[in-house]
Amino acid sequence: MIRVIVVDDEALVRSGFALILSAAPDIDVVATSGGLDALAAVREHQPDVVLLDIRMPDLDGLTVLGQIRTLDSPPVVAMLTTFDADEYVLAALDRGAAGFLLKDTEPEHLAQLVRTLAAGGVVMSPKASRTLLRSLPRTSAADEDLGRVERLTGRERDVLVLLAQGLSNAEIGVRLHLGTGTVKDHVSALLTKLRVSGRVQAALLAQRAGLLEAHR
Repeated sequence: MIRVIVVDDEALVRSGFALILSAAPDIDVVATSGGLDALAAVREHQPDVVLLDIRMPDLDGLTVLGQIRTLDSPPVVAMLTTFDADEYVLAALDRGAAGFLLKDTEPEHLAQLVRTLAAGGVVMSPKASRTLLRSLPRTSAADEDLGRVERLTGRERDVLVLLAQGLSNAEIGVRLHLGTGTVKDHVSALLTKLRVSGRVQAALLAQRAGLLEAHR
């Protein structure tokens, strides 16, 4: 079972997500909470995945994310957002969020997104990622980032594309006929070459470089 905690300041949102996810046979919503109680809930219930509202009046999602990331074995955290050009998303990704999804995500897609997170994959709402990419400034540093993509090996680019599509290491291994350990090595190498701290940042860079369009 995938253990999930939903953190949001609105009780209706919490109960809605819990109701949808609890209908999946392999997902157990072990707790819901507001921001102030989130860290205690995570410590008590030790979830695999936390869905965390990025904007909350009592304690904002960035602060909660920072608290969770200090734990010895932190769960995977994805940010929930309405995403009207939310300026906090990039900060959340820099602090270790594993992805972001819209609060109005179609119910039939929500469980699969949680499964992807639990498996170590990247979750980025297409609408949200497009908005985020449009909001990123074009700077010489950004152009240098894109140049690093060109310096990846062919295999590393293949892995990056599948990573950006949300696949976990195991799923990438099946697709490319590689062992999971080999995929892990490729992911580590490409993150180092791209000078990014995590899979989500790498996925955004792949999108910005047009790799996903080229592989459709």
